[in-house]
Amino acid sequence: MEGLLDFVLRDILTRVGGVDRCVSEFIRVTHTLLPEHVFLRVIPELANGGSTPSGVPVRAQLLGSDPVCLAENAARLAAMGPHGIDLNFGCPAKVVNRHGGGAALLEDPELLTRIVSAVRRAVPAHMPVSAKMRLGFNDDARAVECAQALADGGADELVVHARTKADAYRPPAYWERVNDIRLGVSIPVVANGEIWTLDDARRCRQASGCTSLMLGRGMVTDPGLALAIRRADEGAGGPEVSWEELLPLIGTFWVLVVERLELRQQAGRLKQWLNFLRHRYPQAEVAYAALRTLHDPHSVTQWMVEQGALASAAAISRHHHQPR
Repeated sequence: MEGLLDFVLRDILTRVGGVDRCVSEFIRVTHTLLPEHVFLRVIPELANGGSTPSGVPVRAQLLGSDPVCLAENAARLAAMGPHGIDLNFGCPAKVVNRHGGGAALLEDPELLTRIVSAVRRAVPAHMPVSAKMRLGFNDDARAVECAQALADGGADELVVHARTKADAYRPPAYWERVNDIRLGVSIPVVANGEIWTLDDARRCRQASGCTSLMLGRGMVTDPGLALAIRRADEGAGGPEVSWEELLPLIGTFWVLVVERLELRQQAGRLKQWLNFLRHRYPQAEVAYAALRTLHDPHSVTQWMVEQGALASAAAISRHHHQPR
């Protein structure tokens, strides 16, 4: 989820619990062998054994359409120690599709096989190679064919976003079509799309036949969603993550944003997350309204202290003056 679920938010959300694995934002590959620092910029977890600070493994995602170039980059990336290589065949962005990447590749199953096969040969045999796809580009007529093409190329696992590119992110998600794909391949299939609540997770599992789920915007909106699903699976139940529990994590998120992102990005990143959270927490609506017109990090920090999200401004004040 480019520009949203970056390494900072991965850090915070995996602290809450319930997450087995993360997948990075996609790294675009276009006829160039990228230097290691590019991979580290997107996936700084590579310097931490390939896991978030709370110990959740991260799989690195590549996006492109050239089998040879993708394979070369996958080999370099694999040597840096991610917990697998993931290939993006689902991005619906026009700028990506216009250059033959993401969901546009679902129009060419033969190319899907060649890409996965090239990457599979390029990385160590013990390292998983997975793929994420949508149901298709304009329609879902070739959904099973595309999934089989990815499996034939050697993919170890398949994540299916249960909409086409044409569907974009409009509800509903067609989870029953994921079941068709699951029955058509012999590799594990993970269902994704329109999972916002524990009830959605249950209905998705029933319709798709998949045990494993991938959470995106639903997890950003409700950071306790994965934990709720995990507790339900264990028959434990338990209270939802409250705003009072989440508030110090929002404070930590802000500290990390100030430390790691450019000054011009800082306030916007916090407001972006609060914009999601306000659909789940009434208190986030209040916070979003209070911060909406603020752009100066000092003012944001002061608000955080006043709300109890930070003990004091001292811990991060020095970062406001660092050159970017």
